[in-house]
Amino acid sequence: MATFKEFRNNVKPNWCPGCGDFSIQAAIQRAAANVGLEPEQLAVISGIGCSGRISGYINAYGLHGIHGRALPIAQGVKLANRELTVIASGGDGDGFAIGMGHTVHAIRRNLNITYIVMDNQIYGLTKGQTSPRSAEGFKTKSTPEGSIESTLSPLEIAMSAGATFVAQSFSSDLKGLTSLIEQGIKHEGFSLINVFSPCVTFNKINTYDWFKENIVSLDGFPDYDPSNRMAAMNKIMETNGLLTGLIYQNTTRKSYEDMITGFKSEGLANQELAITEEQFNQLVSEFK
Repeated sequence: MATFKEFRNNVKPNWCPGCGDFSIQAAIQRAAANVGLEPEQLAVISGIGCSGRISGYINAYGLHGIHGRALPIAQGVKLANRELTVIASGGDGDGFAIGMGHTVHAIRRNLNITYIVMDNQIYGLTKGQTSPRSAEGFKTKSTPEGSIESTLSPLEIAMSAGATFVAQSFSSDLKGLTSLIEQGIKHEGFSLINVFSPCVTFNKINTYDWFKENIVSLDGFPDYDPSNRMAAMNKIMETNGLLTGLIYQNTTRKSYEDMITGFKSEGLANQELAITEEQFNQLVSEFK
């Protein structure tokens, strides 16, 4: 069985010192080892942005896609080889701006993949512009007088789209984040894990101290039931989306793969796909 060290490679991350993404990378590596994966059983697909670099920092199959398109690629990988554990990752701009359409449809489709969003509430790679997750009044290079747009709530959107696994964490909580990723990997269906990952360079508002003062952990609600969809939505709204922990899980709905008639448990990548001349001629005859 692989240890988390075996999910490391020799590529040194070039994130800013103190970036929350370091902890998220470590949590993915620890979770993969804890659930018993080998590096060749994991695929990490990422988009564009500081967070997009993560697919190159983990010793596993990896693909650094284009902006907002991590989820289409990840779904394609999973359908081609459902034997792989697939983790998609990206930032709040990648997943909730240019890629929002893909995010909503991936949620409702419910393929068995885990989507980890590194939410720093700003565009970091392009040097600090307002993102869909920035608060009203947030001043950046793109909104020097303060943002006049409302803040997007990914948790509420995920719940409305029919998500079967919704969780949120904070990059400083390595133990809690690792546990949520483990649960997400084991969940049969689409798992959304939004992670507050402070940008120490461009976001001087939503800092580590700010999150520590404002986050509400579900650990403080021992009677909370994550299978209660209505309670989950209410708790999200009560806390203004600053809730952490396993917020909602539906274990009764089948994954997309399990609902496809005749879809084999063996990955397409490992199947014999050659056809006989007779089968070929039969296919061609249908177009005459």
